[in-house]
This record gives sequence, C-alpha cells and structure tokens, in this order.
Amino acid sequence: MEQLHLEEEDKRDEEKEEEACCEWDLSLSTVVSSRTTTGVVSDALGVIEFDPSNTLIATGGIARKIRIYTLNSLVLPERKSEGENDATALFLDHANVCSYCVCTPAKLSSLRWKPGSGGAVIGSGDYDGVVMEYHLERRMPIFERDEHGGRRVWSVDYTHWDPVVGASGSDDGTMQIWDPRCGGDGGRCVAVTQPSAARSPVCCVEFNPFGGPLVAVGCADGKACGYDVRNMEGPVVVFDGHKKAVTYLKFQDSNTVVSAGTDGLLKLWNINDSSRAVRRYKGHVNNRSFVGLSVWRHGGLLGCGSENNQVFVYDKRWGKPIWAHGFEPASCSGFVSSVCWRQVAYDECTLVAGDSNGVLQVFVGKQKRSALSL
Repeated sequence: MEQLHLEEEDKRDEEKEEEACCEWDLSLSTVVSSRTTTGVVSDALGVIEFDPSNTLIATGGIARKIRIYTLNSLVLPERKSEGENDATALFLDHANVCSYCVCTPAKLSSLRWKPGSGGAVIGSGDYDGVVMEYHLERRMPIFERDEHGGRRVWSVDYTHWDPVVGASGSDDGTMQIWDPRCGGDGGRCVAVTQPSAARSPVCCVEFNPFGGPLVAVGCADGKACGYDVRNMEGPVVVFDGHKKAVTYLKFQDSNTVVSAGTDGLLKLWNINDSSRAVRRYKGHVNNRSFVGLSVWRHGGLLGCGSENNQVFVYDKRWGKPIWAHGFEPASCSGFVSSVCWRQVAYDECTLVAGDSNGVLQVFVGKQKRSALSL
C-alpha cells in the first residue's frame, strides 16, 4: 500500500510539473573513435573520470586499458569559447590523442582518482573482483586488494578526508571499507556491510565528497541507503523508490543525492528527509545496462546515457530533459555507457561521454545570455 501511495504521489507531481526550460547552448565539440578496428574486440567504455585538476581524463572498460587524455588535446581553446555547432566538430583517433595507456589484467568497471596523490594515483575495480591502484607516472600497479572472492567489483571510491580510506562494492553483495596503509599489500578491511538481506550485488558506492561520515550504497535489488562509516551496523538513511537496480548514486551537494536505476528513472533525494524523492527525472531509456550518471555541481545539471545511444541532460529543477544528443554515426548499434562532467566554471560546461562501441564524445556549453541576465 505504501508503494502504491508513493506511485500516486509521483503521478500527481508529474502532472503539475512545469515545462523544463533549457538555459544552456550545448553542442558537440569532438568525436574520438578507433579508425582501425577488426570488430572482434569490444572497446566499450564503462567509466570516465576527470582528475582533481580537471585537465586530465581517464577512461576504462572492456579493452583492459586505462587511457589518459589531456582536455586540451580533445577541445581546442577557440572551440571552448566560440561554442561552435555540431557541423564543425573535430573527428579524432584514439591512437593519436591518447597521451598514454596503462594495461590492466582484467576488464574495468570502475575508476577513481585517489585524493591527496596529486593526480598521480588512480584506483580501479575490475571484473575479476580485484581493487588495484596504479601510479600513472610509473605506469605500474602499486596496490592490490582481492577480498571479494573473485566476484566483479562494480564500484570503488575514496574518502575526501585525511587519512584516505577506500570502499568497494561487489557482486558478492558486500560493501567493504579498507585502509591501504594497514595490513600489508592488500590493506586492512576496517568495515564490511551487506546492504541487502538477499545478498544482492552492490552496484555503486560513493562517499560524501563534501566531507562528513556518510557513504551511499546502491544495490541490484533496488535498495539504496547511506551508512555512517563510524558505525556500520545499519543504514542511517534509506532511499526507497526504485523498482529495479540502483546503478549510481551521486552527491549533488552535502545534503542532496541523485540516484539512477534500471527502471529508467533518476531521483533526487534530501538526506535529511528521505521519506520520498524530491524530484524524479524521466526521458532517457534504461532497462538493463549501466549508462552512466554525473552531476555538475556548479551548474545544477545532471548527465546520463541511454540505451537508445543518446546523451541526456537534465536541470535539477525540472523532471524532463533539457537537451539530448545522439552518438554518431547514427546507424551504429549500441548505448551510451558512461558520462562525466568537468567540475569547473559556472557559465561554461564540458561533458564527456562514452559508448559501448568505444566512441568518446566531448560536448561543450555556455549559459544563454537571457539566463545570465536573470
């Protein structure tokens, strides 16, 4: 009955919601693909991450490589400022613009730059259930942790306070928090929790990037919650509203979380009152795959992929998309599998997206003059 009541409230909110207004001029800037491909090896991009300086981009996926790009090699300065349209987009080859690669022993599902390392260390979670850290200047692994019984690690993250500890979520149904300084090469596990009684896979973990003890966790059975890392006996907040797997949880600010699910919805939650979602976002297609989710905190925009091979952008104030763009060429089958906003500026934005065919696209935008004058 409670679930039915929530669904009725969602329908009423959708009916009275005002039309979404796009205050941004967004356009395709760059397309990066592989011109030489046999079609045998998949190069699906499962994760994209900007480094702390927002000048480097790391990608990972099926190809067993961490690729590092400089933003300047993908977006020319004049294109950033002029906001040219899609007809003038750059078409580049991965081999020519990738600064360097780090080969990995397994397919990658997650990447995260390690805070406090000056952009020199990146952590990864892979399909073999291993968490690794790589020193990028030396192009070699410096830390390895294999505590998930060989079950795929879907997500890794780090705290944003000192000392830095890490967390990983896995197909084994657990979220583990570990301290890489302790316990030898594999670090010491300082906490383990099983969010789902059915031991449903943990799809995403994220510490509050604004500080504080909260870590958000999402599971394949639709459960999503937050734990206080000082006491992991049970969740301190529950986000109950997705009917299918919760694939991503992202902090919009210190008190607000955005969730994504394979029920085709994004939802905005107030941590201090999570009895129901503040808003839901609908328009993209997501029934089974990880399609990416990223929040641009400065501009209040949400970006996600879609199983119809499009990138969608939502303004957090409205439930309908304000912009969508298909991947080229349109004839290619596939879906947008990863997205990441650059966390800088207020009136200019950069969104990087990757798809299941290994194509990387960069979108740039500027706030419309009419919006700036408001």
